Amino acid sequence: MKYTQLGRTGLKVSRLVLGTMNFGPQTDESDSHLIMDAALDAGVNFFDTANVYGWGENKGRTEEIIGSWFAKGGGRRDKTVLATKVYGNMAADGAQVWPNQDRLSALNIRRAVDASLTRLRTDHIDLYQFHHVDRATPWDEIWQAIDVLVQQGKILYAGSSNHAGWHIAQANETARRRGSYGLVSEQCLYNLAERRAEMEVVPAAESYGLGVIPWSPLHGGLLGGAIRKEREGGAARSGSGRSGDALANSAIRAQIQAYEDLLDKHGLAPGEVALAWLLSRPGVTGPIVGPRTTEQLASGLRAVDLTLPAELLAELDAIFPGPGPSPEAFAW
Repeated sequence: MKYTQLGRTGLKVSRLVLGTMNFGPQTDESDSHLIMDAALDAGVNFFDTANVYGWGENKGRTEEIIGSWFAKGGGRRDKTVLATKVYGNMAADGAQVWPNQDRLSALNIRRAVDASLTRLRTDHIDLYQFHHVDRATPWDEIWQAIDVLVQQGKILYAGSSNHAGWHIAQANETARRRGSYGLVSEQCLYNLAERRAEMEVVPAAESYGLGVIPWSPLHGGLLGGAIRKEREGGAARSGSGRSGDALANSAIRAQIQAYEDLLDKHGLAPGEVALAWLLSRPGVTGPIVGPRTTEQLASGLRAVDLTLPAELLAELDAIFPGPGPSPEAFAW
């Protein structure tokens, strides 16, 4: 496994991030433990989760599965850089949503951290991430709450997720004024087929010393050989917030077909190339892979050692050109 520092911090993390969103909803506890053991054995030390994972009636279940894995001992917790998130309401679907049970008020942050620590069976969270932008809570209040948690030893670093470039700037300028450390990472939607983050989010992250952690690196399965799997009798898996019938769009289908044809010519696996491409991008700490099986994890691990030649990178840019940086992407 290869390692890098998370943004401007001294924290060393693996170039591949183990996403745990499937633990509980799609992968049972015993198999989830096997995947985490396999990841740790391979040198993956960066695990990502969120308090709402488990979803529906089982929100928090994913954190509980990770906690039961930590409880097995063997240095599991000490070897793991643990990241979780706060924002979503933890009430079961259909239950009454009580005020101050979600978002980023100081009150909810305090309650949510303690609840996550209990489920995770640990005394601290290494990277505590804001799962979404809270436009109703000022950054002064958010940093006041975070600074207290850092002083208490409950969290070490703070990160953002799904924030715009100007949110990152606003957050870290407020932190600078307060003498707080500020955001050290941004977890965003970023892959070959969805490159809008390159306009402002990635440049803002680089400017403020944040590590970029791309989620959905295979774009809901579209970049993982979707047409080939469809032809062989499988189905393209839809990702969160994207249509499962994306291939019904003729333009998208033609783009994915060109991608798969190109990689067939080079004898490369589409999913591994999609991950390796992200690993080649400036500012990227490591993409999040969310394996449902140990076999899927093994495919992700191979991508870390895959170096894409300049010719292939240029051909990928021709298929998925991206918007380019701002303001040149939309102005002279």
